[in-house]
Amino acid sequence: MSTSLLLVDDDRTFSSLAASVLTQEGFRVRMARSLHETRAALARESPDLVILDRRLPDGDGLAFLPELRSQVPGAVVLMVTAHGDIASAVQAIQAGARDYLAKPVELDDLVLRARRAAEDVRLQERLRRAESALEGRHRMLVPRSPAMRHTLQMLERIATSPRSPVLLLGETGVGKEVIARHLHALRGEQGPFVHVNCAALPDTMVESELFGHERGAFTDARTARRGLVEVANGGLLFLDEVGELPLALQAKLLTFLDKGAFRRLGGSTELSSTARVVAATNRNLTDEVAAGRFREDLYFRLSVFKVDIPPLRERREDVLPLAESLVAELCAELGRRPVGFSAAARERLERYPFPGNVRELRNVLERALVLESGPALELEALAPGRGGPALPADPNAFVVAGPPLALEEVERRYVRHVLERLEGRRMDAARALGISYPTFLRRLGED
Repeated sequence: MSTSLLLVDDDRTFSSLAASVLTQEGFRVRMARSLHETRAALARESPDLVILDRRLPDGDGLAFLPELRSQVPGAVVLMVTAHGDIASAVQAIQAGARDYLAKPVELDDLVLRARRAAEDVRLQERLRRAESALEGRHRMLVPRSPAMRHTLQMLERIATSPRSPVLLLGETGVGKEVIARHLHALRGEQGPFVHVNCAALPDTMVESELFGHERGAFTDARTARRGLVEVANGGLLFLDEVGELPLALQAKLLTFLDKGAFRRLGGSTELSSTARVVAATNRNLTDEVAAGRFREDLYFRLSVFKVDIPPLRERREDVLPLAESLVAELCAELGRRPVGFSAAARERLERYPFPGNVRELRNVLERALVLESGPALELEALAPGRGGPALPADPNAFVVAGPPLALEEVERRYVRHVLERLEGRRMDAARALGISYPTFLRRLGED
C-alpha cells in the first residue's frame, strides 16, 4: 500500500509542483493551505507522513505541531522553516518532527527526505505487526523444571548488564527466540526487539540489512537506508543462527560489539547504537572456529554470557504446562472452542522424547486440533506404531511412502528433505548435495 502524505503549505505554486512530483514517486498526496484545512484533513484520514510549513495564514505550524502529534502520534512530520532559521528547526525536532527542510525547498531534496520518512513508516509498521503477531506466541511460562528455572535465574542477573552480548546455545526448536524476548522484557521500557535470521540473509545483502547503506552504495541503492543495528537502538538485536554470517561481516560485527559504533555500507560517517546483541545457534561454534568458518575473537566476544537452554526431554515437568498453553493459543488462532487432553494424551506427552523440542510439540498439537474432532485431544499420532511423529530407528531417515513416484519427484522431495535437515540454509544444502546453486533451485522447483 502506498504511503499517504499530507502537504501543508499556502504557496500554491510550490505545493502543486511538490504534489505532482511526490505523486509520481508513489505517494498518495493530499493538500492543505491553512491550519483550518489541516484539521479538517486530519479528521477525514490519518496520514503516514506530514510535510508542514511553519508560516501559514492562520497560525504558526510550529505551535500547531504538538496538537498534530497528539492527533496522529504515528505520523512522521517534516517541518519546513525559513532559510537559515536554525532555531526553529531545533525547536521542531524537539517538538517531535523527524526532520526539517529550509526554504527555498529543492524538490530533489524534498523527495529524498520523503522517501527516507516513508521507509521509516514501513519499517515501524512491519515491527508493529511482528510484535503484535508474536505477543502471545512468545510469552514465557513460569517453568517447573530445575534446569529451566536455573536458566531464567541466570537471565535475571544478565538483564542488569544492559549492553553485554549474550550467546544462547541449544538444539533446534528449543525456544531460543522466546528466551531472547524474555531477556528483552526483563529490561522493561526500552527500544524494540529486532529478530534477524542470519541464515535467511543473502550473502550479497547481509551487510546492508544489518548496518544499512548510503545512497549510491551499490546499483539499486537509490536512497539511504537504516540497518537493523540502527533500528534496534536502545533495544535488543537477536541474531538467530549467527554461525551463518560470512567471515567478512563477522569482523564488522566484532567492531560494533567492542565500540558500539559502525558505518553504513558506502558511508564514511561513524554512527552508534546501544542495541544489545543476543546471538543464538544450534551449531558447535568451537568446531566452527577450529574449521576456520567462525572468528575466534568474535566467539569470545559473543560469549560474555553463555546460556545453555536444556532440550525439552531434559525438562519433562514443563511439557504438560507448555502443551496446555500452546493449545489455548492455537484454539484462539483456529477459532476452535477450548479443548483439553485425555488421560491417554497426557501419558503420551510424558513419554514422547520430542527430538524437535518445543517447535515439534506445537506442530503436533496444531495437527491434532485440525484432525481430531473429539471433546478432548487424544494425540494418537504420538502413540507407538501409529505412523505419526514417533521416533523411527533413524530420525534423519529419508522415506518415500505411498505408490511409486517418478524419479524427478523423488529428487525434488529429497532436495527438500536435505534443506529441512540444514534448517533452510540453501547454499549449504546445495553443497551437501554436490550440485550447483542454480541446479539446486531447479530441483527444488523454484528456478
